[in-house]
Amino acid sequence: MADKRIYLDNAATTRVAEEVLQEMLPCFRESYANPSAIYGFAGEAKKAVGIARERAASLIGAKPNEIYFTAGGSESDNWAVRAVAEGLGGKGRHIITSKIEHHAVLHTCQYLEKQGYEVTYLDPDEEGKVSPEALEKAIRPDTILISVMAANNEIGTIEPIAKIGEIAHERGVLFHTDAVQAYGHIPLHVEEMHIDLLSASGHKLYGPKGVGILYCRENLRLAPLLHGGAQERGRRAGTLNVPGIVGFGKAAALAGETMQERGAREMALRNYLIDRVLAEIPYARLNGPRQDRLPGSAHFCFRFIEGESLLILLDQKGICGSSGSACTSGALDPSHVLLAIGLPHEIAHGSLRLTLSAENTREEIDRTVETLKEIVGRLRDMSPLYEDFVRKA
Repeated sequence: MADKRIYLDNAATTRVAEEVLQEMLPCFRESYANPSAIYGFAGEAKKAVGIARERAASLIGAKPNEIYFTAGGSESDNWAVRAVAEGLGGKGRHIITSKIEHHAVLHTCQYLEKQGYEVTYLDPDEEGKVSPEALEKAIRPDTILISVMAANNEIGTIEPIAKIGEIAHERGVLFHTDAVQAYGHIPLHVEEMHIDLLSASGHKLYGPKGVGILYCRENLRLAPLLHGGAQERGRRAGTLNVPGIVGFGKAAALAGETMQERGAREMALRNYLIDRVLAEIPYARLNGPRQDRLPGSAHFCFRFIEGESLLILLDQKGICGSSGSACTSGALDPSHVLLAIGLPHEIAHGSLRLTLSAENTREEIDRTVETLKEIVGRLRDMSPLYEDFVRKA
């Protein structure tokens, strides 16, 4: 089955690029020293970490000393939101975010609410976009942080973060963006977009799992995440994951070199997929906008079926997709993102996220669409709701 597998869940994780793997391998058995040690041998690992930090920063127009390595995007999100809340709690206790954020942000905000903070959760429009005008109206004298993702991890909508950053800057409010899905896939520039904190994760851009970054503007006093050592300038104790960090840096460098060409290829395949699904499968809906979406992201809802059954049958045919965020797999409730954009439960339950890489082919998309048509038809034939709908139509 492995040679026939079609992998269309790249928003969940990507395959490590060969160039990334090759750069990581020496860190396990050759340059394996702890970079915090003082002997010369450790200098090799320390230099490799420094190069990775420069590469990670360069991709978003940041300075190397503004990059902190973490264990991934969720940790970076938690750290950013909690650090600002704890550091500026004396100035104010109001935070603004949106209803379609990743749970790493939403659950952190909910935790802070239990500590006495107030959180405004903005409604998106039907395409999943957050309104800068509504956000500006929500700002209060005690607002200390705005956290809005750069692009949605489920439906792929690219948010107007440059405008949001401009508003935050003008009003003197710190701005954090969860860029886990966007970093390395669309252009981001922390200065031009007035971003104060940014989260990213290596395994979303052909790097390894278990490593991420938090960008923090250098004039901000970031509260430590972990105590017990001087690593990461005293803000995140613990021995550095040198192989992961080196892999992240190489992945960031490759992403910068290939972004335009890779994005154009993914976008062409994505549009071909969307056009075929909407034209050939009745009662299918595209979630999110046609244009302002991540290059490889397509998200559908199919009426009269259950998304879980669809995924199981696709898997039996060797096609890997998802219903939404991998962090909520196994949940019985519909996606909070789909409910936030106004879909009723019965439609939201029939969701399918297909996220492409530059390695996917037109032939794979054709096979996927043909398989989808077959499976959706079979599931609808077993649905009393669909039978009743057809009878009344």
